[in-house]
Amino acid sequence: MRAWLAGVVASFLMVSLTAHAASAGTDPRTCAKASLLFCEDFQAMPVGGASSLRWGVDTKHGTLTVERDGRRGQKVLRVHTEGNGRAFLKVDDFAAPGNSFYGRVRLRAAAFPTAPDWAHYTLVEATGDGPEVVRPLGGQYAPPPHGGAAYWGVGADGGPTGDWTNWRTTAPSVAGRWTCVEWHMDAVDNRISLWFDGVAKPELTVSTREHGGNPVDFVFPRFDTVKLGWQLYQANPTPAGYDVWMDDIALSSRRVGC
Repeated sequence: MRAWLAGVVASFLMVSLTAHAASAGTDPRTCAKASLLFCEDFQAMPVGGASSLRWGVDTKHGTLTVERDGRRGQKVLRVHTEGNGRAFLKVDDFAAPGNSFYGRVRLRAAAFPTAPDWAHYTLVEATGDGPEVVRPLGGQYAPPPHGGAAYWGVGADGGPTGDWTNWRTTAPSVAGRWTCVEWHMDAVDNRISLWFDGVAKPELTVSTREHGGNPVDFVFPRFDTVKLGWQLYQANPTPAGYDVWMDDIALSSRRVGC
């Protein structure tokens, strides 16, 4: 009887812990998965200025720090910028099989820009051998009557397709809450797909012939660097400073999931 009761209690505790981890939006087993090309959950890092031998830092008018999020009970990366600054965690020497990969990050932004009109921001950027600077996760503030809010979108710059962001009003950038974002870079047809909290957003998908830039083919570079953080491109934005918290960053040859 005692053994049976102990088993019931142990099972209950395991279910409770699993449910708590799910509600907190974290999976402690993620970084143990063999298919991962890169993973960082910040749990082994000291609180304070963020630095690692496994990744670099790219900042201008911005900082990266590791802090504890009391609501989630986890250490997270705080990305802070002023004005049109930038602050990125940078994964160098990155190589994906077939130049295709999945990404996953949990994030919370304190605010998104409300001025100037068409203010443009990037949270994930991938570059390499080739002219296109690819931005699988970014967005833009669209003034009235075009929406009057900030919206997520895929974008690019620096290549033949020009500077563009394929934002949609069906994908608002909502501040103040944690969101799990996944993306897939598929080199077969230069396709980028997005999921938010496990739900696909096909209207944001871009590919070789279907994108938001000049009427030429959109072609991936040979990726060797992936950056995650924040950059705003317009001067004197509103608000004047930005804070984004990130956690459970994973790059993989397979979809990681939320």
